[in-house]
Amino acid sequence: MTEPDRDPARPWLLLLDDEQPPRTLQADKPDLVVWSSIWRKRPDAIVRFELPSDGGAGTNLRWILLLEDPMPEPSLIGHMRKRLNQLINANLRFTFGQ
Repeated sequence: MTEPDRDPARPWLLLLDDEQPPRTLQADKPDLVVWSSIWRKRPDAIVRFELPSDGGAGTNLRWILLLEDPMPEPSLIGHMRKRLNQLINANLRFTFGQ
């Protein structure tokens, strides 16, 4: 999560024209990663990844989208949530065979 483009053989952070690569704002191994915004229109957006152990050999992943006021229209929030879902819950997982 801290280096999403680390492995060129496994690209998963496939950004749209209105998006930009995130910067890692915080990384507390192994539990937390915080990204800067990937959206040029909303540079205030923060994506927080919580990675607690599931008690076994795996990790649970939860992402949280944080936005400052003014809150965007519900349609933009829906777009942002859908993009994170696609990038993380689809692209990242499929790239690593999960």
